[in-house]
Amino acid sequence: MSRLIHTLAGLAVLALVVGCSSEADIDEASVAAASSRQAAPAPGSPFWVDPGSPAAQQIELWQRQGRTEDAKLLRRIADRPAALWPTGESDPGPAIRAATAAAAAEGRTAVFVAYDIPHRDCGQHSAGGAPDADAYRRWIERFAQSLGGSKALVVLEPDAVAHMVDGCTPGELHAEREQLLSEAIRRFKRQPHTKVYLDAGNPAWIKEPEKLVEPLLRAGIAEADGFALNVSNFQTDEVTKEYGRVLSRRLDGKHFVIDTSRNGNGPLPGVWCNPPGRALGSAPTTRTGDPVVDAYLWVKRPGESDGTCAGGPPAGQWWPEYALGLARNAKG
Repeated sequence: MSRLIHTLAGLAVLALVVGCSSEADIDEASVAAASSRQAAPAPGSPFWVDPGSPAAQQIELWQRQGRTEDAKLLRRIADRPAALWPTGESDPGPAIRAATAAAAAEGRTAVFVAYDIPHRDCGQHSAGGAPDADAYRRWIERFAQSLGGSKALVVLEPDAVAHMVDGCTPGELHAEREQLLSEAIRRFKRQPHTKVYLDAGNPAWIKEPEKLVEPLLRAGIAEADGFALNVSNFQTDEVTKEYGRVLSRRLDGKHFVIDTSRNGNGPLPGVWCNPPGRALGSAPTTRTGDPVVDAYLWVKRPGESDGTCAGGPPAGQWWPEYALGLARNAKG
């Protein structure tokens, strides 16, 4: 037990960032307390569940406050694997090594998001990223080294390709970005048990998937395991799968993964930031029933805010009442 607590305490110093997000802190004491139980992934899921997640900490608090029914509902989040988003402002190594060690102890795969590309998010809630190309290369190197020989899945740079297609990222930055993404894919693939999926937006954003083909190819998709769709968005599984199949056919059959973290009720037209009435989607699993869909993942961490809209806290911060709504509205 002491070794487990030590590993999770290492995770507690990790500042997580979420797509269209900022940093969110994890309290070390709460993580240590959460280590007394081991979260159980859904049947068919090979992915690691962080027992010290914000949802797990919230359960502990609500149980002490007597909110037992709410705590029970929140287990729909706490007991499911969600991606970790190491921050670009510090060395990602210690936290990544702690997560992969904990996952390896259970024979599971840790899921990460690499989100630090220069000129990230075009001035929206998560604007920033690495200050320049060389800083990004150093960060990716530390990230990849820290994965070691453990089983890991990395979703690479949400929004980065789609923002080039929609014109948000200035044209003079495209060549550098494509080069950096291509280099990152090659670097991650040097790790023996790491899979990497390059983000390709969502069906409501770039409505013609054909427009993504050439930028994805220039960004190195041929050397990746596939592409990722619907990160931090709400498009349904069926709509996203159809979109992905079209894109896959244009990319020589590349497989893809889908973020199902908040798509249980689909999108709310015209609202992408903390839309009300949404629900958790399909639980993370590799049993998708579709030969080109490698996994359903919870890439966006359910319950973490999209930004200061609809009464939410700053982007990336844990919002317990929104999380409770997602869990309450879930169909399963």
